[in-house]
This record gives sequence, structure tokens and C-alpha cells, in this order.
Amino acid sequence: MTDLKGGLLPRLLTKKEYQSFFTFLERGNWLIFQDVFPQFLLYEESIKREKNLFYLLPHFHVSLFMEIIWNHFLEDYDSYTLTIALIINEQSYLELRVIDNPVFKKSIFNTLEFKLQDLLSMNQILFPYLENDKVKLIGETLHHFESLHRRILLGKRLYSILFADSKRLNKIEQWAYLTPHLGSRKDYWPHIFHDIDEGVPGRLLKRRLKSCQLLPGSLRFYSPKLEFVWKDCVHEEAEIKEWYEDWQVVYYLINSEETINGEIEDEYCQTLERIELTTIAKKAIFLRN
Repeated sequence: MTDLKGGLLPRLLTKKEYQSFFTFLERGNWLIFQDVFPQFLLYEESIKREKNLFYLLPHFHVSLFMEIIWNHFLEDYDSYTLTIALIINEQSYLELRVIDNPVFKKSIFNTLEFKLQDLLSMNQILFPYLENDKVKLIGETLHHFESLHRRILLGKRLYSILFADSKRLNKIEQWAYLTPHLGSRKDYWPHIFHDIDEGVPGRLLKRRLKSCQLLPGSLRFYSPKLEFVWKDCVHEEAEIKEWYEDWQVVYYLINSEETINGEIEDEYCQTLERIELTTIAKKAIFLRN
């Protein structure tokens, strides 16, 4: 979200384009939260009262799929099945309301800029953690964002990365607890990012980053705090639609027990370098014309 107002992406997008991207991301985040929040509230209250309250889920327009899953969870407390089911629900819920939305199809998915972000591997989910006094990153990259199948499989891989190593998970949780989340990439890599723009308007663009290190004399990349670049939004109510029509989605619940190492730092650095070089190239073409 903050990248859209940071030091690189605004050089690739017009004001209208990054506003459209923000609206798309914000709508998706809001929809997910308003769907999953009542589920967790009902779970909390069910535990408190020692009574299954998930028969109330339809009143919050939560999918029948999740009502079945929650009832199952209260019997055997299978956290893996519940988590993967939430991933399936989340992505299927978004599919109907965001991915298939004709407005977003026109303003986002059919644009060159959206295809460019896939080419540049910009859809990366990162989990920072502290090891030997240094912040390390693990995660995954998503390609073909429009594919529901790929998004669900990504969620399963991220689950594997997080929970395969309990020691590393503790380090990730510890970093999250101890680090105020401001929405700036400075939160985890202050040696490369800064929430204050150190640049000078009109300054000649030149390469600053190589192998995850700033070149000598280079300024850090601007990555602002969320509260300073985007205002709170008011949303229209979510469309009432049931996504669960194909029972075969249950196959996603099968645990493949695939081992994912989550190594992403080198790929992430290469992504940053590609974005930087793309902005420099675009600026050069603009000046030439």
C-alpha cells in the first residue's frame, strides 16, 4: 500500500493508476476483514459459553463452507484444516467480489502496469525475523494473481513456511511483537529504506542498489508510513454472494506435506533492482522524447 506513494512505484504509475491500485488493494483488505472478523468473534464466544454458536454465521453472510469447517474444528481442533479452509474461503470470497469485478478488470487487470508487476515479481509476501542481530526474510512470490488456484496454493505454501520450523516461527512472532508496524519497509530494512524522503526533486536518477546493499554515497529508498500517505476509507457494504458451489475445493484441504524453505532474500533484492532499473529506463525514455 505504501509502496504506491514510495520512492519507486510513483515513477512507473500515473496518479490515476496508483489510486486505482490502492482502491483495489484497500477493497480486498476490507472485504477479508469484515468476513473473517465475525467468525473469530463467534469462536471466542463459543469457547467462553462452551456452546457452539456457529449456526449464527449465515446472519453475517459467511459461506456455508466455513460453517461446516468451524463445526468440524470444534470437534477435533485440527488447526491445519481450519487455516487452509480460511485461505480457500478468503480467496474464493475475493474472487467473486474483486477479481471478477468488471471495474477492477478494466482499471487494474487489463492494464500494462498490472502485467508489468507480475513480470517484475512484485507480488512478494515477506516474513521478517531476527537472527544473530540481523533481520532475515523468508516468504514466497505470487505470479498470475488473477488465478484463484495459484492464490490458494500460495496460501498453503506460506502456511508451510511459517509452521514447518517452530524455532523460526517463534523468532517471527517475536519480531512482530517487538516491532511497531508502521507500513514502511524501514520497519525491517532501515539500512535500505527510510520513512523520510531523502531525495531532492529533479535529482538525476542513477542506480543505488546492488546485491541488497546501497552503493557508496547512495540515499535510502523512500518508504513512507501508512498513516501519512493514505486516509481512512468508507466502504460500500459487501455484495451478498455464496461462493461455495463446487465440493471439490475440499481437495485443497489435503496436506501434501511439501517442504518449502521460503528462501526469498536474493529474489527480493533482485526484484528491487529490477524495479529501480525500470524506473531509470522509463525516465530516460521520457527525457529523450
